[in-house]
Amino acid sequence: MEEKTMQEQAFELLKERKYPELREMLAKMEPADIALLLEEADIEDVPRFYRILPKELAADTFAEMEPDMQELLIKAFSDNELGEVLEEMFLDDTVDMIEEMPAAIVKRILRVADPQKREVINNLLNYPKDSAGSIMTIEYVDLKKSMTVAEAFDRIRKTAVDKETIYTCYVTDPGRHLLGVVTAKDLMISSPDQIIGDIMDEDVIYVYTHDDKEDVANQIDKYGFLAMPVVDNEKRLVGIVTVDDAIDVLQEEIDEDFALMAAVTPSEESYLKTSVFKHARNRLIWLLILMLSATFTGMIITRYEEAMSALLVSFLPMLMDTGGNCGAQSSAMIIRALAVDEIGFKDFFKAVFKELRIALLVGFTLALVNSLRIFIMYELVYKDTDLYKGMNLWLVCLVVGVTLMGAVLLAKLLGCILPMLAKKIGLDPAIMASPLITTIVDACTVLLYFNIAIWVLRI
Repeated sequence: MEEKTMQEQAFELLKERKYPELREMLAKMEPADIALLLEEADIEDVPRFYRILPKELAADTFAEMEPDMQELLIKAFSDNELGEVLEEMFLDDTVDMIEEMPAAIVKRILRVADPQKREVINNLLNYPKDSAGSIMTIEYVDLKKSMTVAEAFDRIRKTAVDKETIYTCYVTDPGRHLLGVVTAKDLMISSPDQIIGDIMDEDVIYVYTHDDKEDVANQIDKYGFLAMPVVDNEKRLVGIVTVDDAIDVLQEEIDEDFALMAAVTPSEESYLKTSVFKHARNRLIWLLILMLSATFTGMIITRYEEAMSALLVSFLPMLMDTGGNCGAQSSAMIIRALAVDEIGFKDFFKAVFKELRIALLVGFTLALVNSLRIFIMYELVYKDTDLYKGMNLWLVCLVVGVTLMGAVLLAKLLGCILPMLAKKIGLDPAIMASPLITTIVDACTVLLYFNIAIWVLRI
């Protein structure tokens, strides 16, 4: 007999009302896995599942749920139940949840929260959406430089239950100015009577409350921190951004970049939970822009239509596709390098020079191979056809080869320059991805091709 999955076992235990066994089973699971399990449950069963969970595990699971599932549970909660959940949740998770809730739900959450927590939540909600302040938590361990290691451990034991992380502790003065940082490892390898001021690291890397949250997440990734201190303009410690929040930020940015690179307006909802109308709207805007911009390519082709033979026109798709593909390659590499801070605008000329050299190598190779392909194919296959008559095949190869090199060069440079310029003026570089660059390169390639053909072939 096939062994049942954990999900099937959980649903069966709930159906049979074996709540103690189900509670014991859920207590061994991770909050993220329980949240996924609840996503698969029938809507009427979700509150029953949730109420079986131990108090602390329930709060951790709630923080892992999707906003629509959180809203469902909040509506099912009594005020006491909601208050218990808010009491157990970390502040940054509470703020994240509130930002996704309808106004009526937000009012109820703030009404149920205790006054002190309500004040902190309101302060955090006032920070700009994309700032470090909007994702930080105030639940950190702070120490004084005059403390001994033994006193520091006593403070950690007393306050750790309410803190999001205890592995990195921050040393502040009575005015909360950030003086240094000490890790759990530093404390554990030091003698109990050693002074915190003697073992703390005074060269603290920190960010400001209004710094962009993506930059903060990238710094956490760069330095391998578990948390990043956040200070105000007077260097007073106001909170920390933890690595789990940094991962969420980076994931959001990746999702947004993927959408923009595919010429789709980003959506915060998952694919299946986004309505068909919204999907269509998100895609249609960009498709209309790209379609209308492609009008210029059609106008160019129409202008030179009489001068072009069927033979020359037959090479257009290959030239346009190759140029678009080259631009897509370059833009993808540059956008990625910008996203992970491998390059910045200060490296503009270095990047352009590198792409220029790459374009020359790639363009020459493609032009050479394609010219040989054209000569062999048309000499052997189309030699006696009307398509071939009256054309100097060597000159045709020259026209196509030079155009191909020009298209590759243009595409590579645009794929490098446009994302870097977008970053410089504060736009998302992902906007300058394949669809937009392909449209621009197509028009330029057609214009370049027809003018070279007219000049070389005298048509």
